[in-house]
Amino acid sequence: MENIDPRKVSLPRPCAFLEAAHDPQDPNPWQTLWLDRSVPIHPDVKQAWLRDSNTASRQFLLPFVRPLARLTIVLLQLIKTIIPNSLTSSRLLHRLLAWALSVFATPEANWLILRHFWIGSENLAFLNANIKGGGVEMNPLKPQDLPDLVDDLFIKHDLNLFNFITRLNLKLREQGIADIAPNTELDFSMISDDGHFPIAPQNNGWFNKIDLQTCIDIFTPVYQLFLTDSDFWRSVHSLQLDETIGLYTAKVLKRSEGLILINNKHPMVVPATWSAGYRLVLHGLSSEMLHALLVEEKRKKV
Repeated sequence: MENIDPRKVSLPRPCAFLEAAHDPQDPNPWQTLWLDRSVPIHPDVKQAWLRDSNTASRQFLLPFVRPLARLTIVLLQLIKTIIPNSLTSSRLLHRLLAWALSVFATPEANWLILRHFWIGSENLAFLNANIKGGGVEMNPLKPQDLPDLVDDLFIKHDLNLFNFITRLNLKLREQGIADIAPNTELDFSMISDDGHFPIAPQNNGWFNKIDLQTCIDIFTPVYQLFLTDSDFWRSVHSLQLDETIGLYTAKVLKRSEGLILINNKHPMVVPATWSAGYRLVLHGLSSEMLHALLVEEKRKKV
């Protein structure tokens, strides 16, 4: 029999509070969100997200971490203006993030982070295969565990978004194609409709208590510190491309229902860097909702 490390858990884990009896005098906000079906999202992801949100760190630590993190980002921005490329090391950054996540983040947070690379790769692959005149070079990212992040995966994820949109539009321009249009037949073969990816069980030790949103706010100034000023600004800009990807998908699927949630505001108006942590959370959920919509469309074709 295979030995299973008792300190590791597979996701998603059951959430008793989501299935508890409804109390009209004291309704549970997370249970209400769980029962509501207006938002397109995989049920396992929704369950993991709500469990991760219903933590002490999310309730009591995040309100203190977020303003301090934003202040740190502003101060670092001033420092980076003077010495933009000092103390930078993408390799060290990714090693630090992988270690810190394995030690301090909840299993749900780590599972959602690893899953994000898989669905992001599938979302872009769908557009690449189905936009008329498309078919550009891609670099899918499919990490199975946190050590895989060490290979500069966060930077590569940002580069993938910019390179896909740039290469696609250069190719369309070369062909004289003025706008995004779908192929006659849509290909959904790259979309994993069961939503299950080969992600390893995640640590559930004594210190794995920090929720995803708090982790992101803590790590954003660390991310800024170890990256060049150019790399960090590009990372911030990449969050605005959610709207662009949503518009492309709407034109390919010829539908807008549900895609309104896939946005990070106008792609040409980039907010200040201090809000990057919050918008990174929106980016993660936007990607999940886009993938859920693609799964929905795939199942209609069956």
